[in-house]
Amino acid sequence: MIELTVDNAADYLRQRGWIGAGPAHIELLGGGVSNAVLRIETLDRLFVLKQSRPQLRTRDAWFSDLERVYREQEVMQALAPLLPPYTVPEVLFVDRANYVFVMAHAPRGAKVWKQQLLSGDIDYAFGEYVGRILGRIHEATARNRRQMQSFAQRHVFVQLRVDPYHRRIQERCPEVADAVQPLIQRLMTAQDALCHGDYSPKNILTHEHGFTLVDYETAHFGDPTMDLGFCLSHLMLKAIKRLHDRQRHFELTRRFWQGYMAETTFLPGAELQRRGIEHCGLCLLARIDGTSPVEYLPEEDKRETVRRLGRRLLLDRPCCWDEVLEMAEGLLS
Repeated sequence: MIELTVDNAADYLRQRGWIGAGPAHIELLGGGVSNAVLRIETLDRLFVLKQSRPQLRTRDAWFSDLERVYREQEVMQALAPLLPPYTVPEVLFVDRANYVFVMAHAPRGAKVWKQQLLSGDIDYAFGEYVGRILGRIHEATARNRRQMQSFAQRHVFVQLRVDPYHRRIQERCPEVADAVQPLIQRLMTAQDALCHGDYSPKNILTHEHGFTLVDYETAHFGDPTMDLGFCLSHLMLKAIKRLHDRQRHFELTRRFWQGYMAETTFLPGAELQRRGIEHCGLCLLARIDGTSPVEYLPEEDKRETVRRLGRRLLLDRPCCWDEVLEMAEGLLS
């Protein structure tokens, strides 16, 4: 495998005829821990190159199969026709021998939703739209089981989510280990709809057309309610980070649910909410004490609040989201 960097990517692309002989500006993109992601700009093109890496850039040792890049590319090609334009980047070129694919860049001026939220830029209508798109992914794939069966293998999802999140929390937080085990069993066996596996604000690039969703390497046909818990845990972490403005963040989560529920009928709404809340509790704990803790919450008192909320969601098992927000407010006020 040719390991691509800012220094050698231009020659690699020229040798394959993907760019011409003219100048090319290449920039390393940050934000993730599992791949090399390069932005390439020529006089007439702007695109992104992504290559798998075997070891992830985290505090704890963390490895994953290079072949996950194949799943990412294939899922993107399957989802693109199901969603509004610009939501899924177009796959432009593929080099399977070197675990590389090239995709269209998000529209110029796109912003990372995570950074907008941390700066206090909260748009309720956009939060509802984020929920709607997730609902469309789940609903459309639940109704198209035959095509989705090709994504039933979940080995990479186990490496990148179940092991570093669920099983790590069982080890480090033994008081919730029994409550986590049914979640793991469902993640390993369910075949309800496509689970993106990384549906979070850092992977949502906002722009005038809506947003572009990236990072599909953990996607698989399985338990889609993991996406609900994963995304909502990130929204709640922002609320705890920005304690003074938490009510606006709470309302954003309500709008997310409104958008999601408006698009989904493949499972009863009460079941989706209950299961999503369980995953939210696990993900809250994992972003504090798992393999990849969140970087923007260094304050120990806030980290302990996250732990307490995560434990309550797993052990008390509230059935509706308003109960979750009442619990959070009780811990924060």
